[in-house]
Amino acid sequence: MSYLFTADTHFDHANIMKYSKRPFTNVDEMNRNIVAEWNRVTASGDTVFHLGDFAFGTPNDVKRFRDQLNGDIILVEGNHDKTYQWGPDIRRLFKCISRLDSVMINGIHIVMCHYGMRVWDRSHFDTWHLYGHSHGMLLPIGKSWDVGVDVNKFTPLTETDIFGIMNDRPHNENYIEERDRR
Repeated sequence: MSYLFTADTHFDHANIMKYSKRPFTNVDEMNRNIVAEWNRVTASGDTVFHLGDFAFGTPNDVKRFRDQLNGDIILVEGNHDKTYQWGPDIRRLFKCISRLDSVMINGIHIVMCHYGMRVWDRSHFDTWHLYGHSHGMLLPIGKSWDVGVDVNKFTPLTETDIFGIMNDRPHNENYIEERDRR
C-alpha cells in the first residue's frame, strides 16, 4: 500500500480548462486524461489523499468518476465539493471526508488542506503542508507544496515524489532549531 496526493481534478468542469489553461480540447478529453494518469500511478490498495475540488455536477456524476478511479480516496473538501448535497451513498464512496487532515509517513507529519496556509500544525518543527486550490498561482513556502493536477502533470504524486520534493525545500519560515526547542 502506498500513499498518493492530488487536488483540483475538477472532473466535468469545462471552465477550469480556460481558468487554469489546461491543454485539452474539451472536458471529455480532460476527464479521460486525468483518470488515465490517476490509474497509471495508483493501485487498488493505495490510499489517495484528494485535497479538494473533486468533480462538478450531480451526485451521480461524482459517483461516475469515483467508480473509474483506483485506490481508496480520502477527500479533504474543497470549495467546490458539495458533500452536504451528495447523500450518504455517495459520501460512502470515500474512505473519509474532512476539511483538514494529517498523516504520519516515515516519521514526517504532513498536514493537508485544500487551501495553502502560511503556518500549520507543528510547522515550527518543519512538518510538511500539502494543499491545492491555487492551480499553481500560490508559490510554496518552506516545506509546503501544491499537489494540484495543474502543477503536477495531471498526475497524483506518490509519497516518494513528495519526499523528493521536500528534500529540496528550505525550512519553514517559522522553523525553530532543535537545540532551541526547550
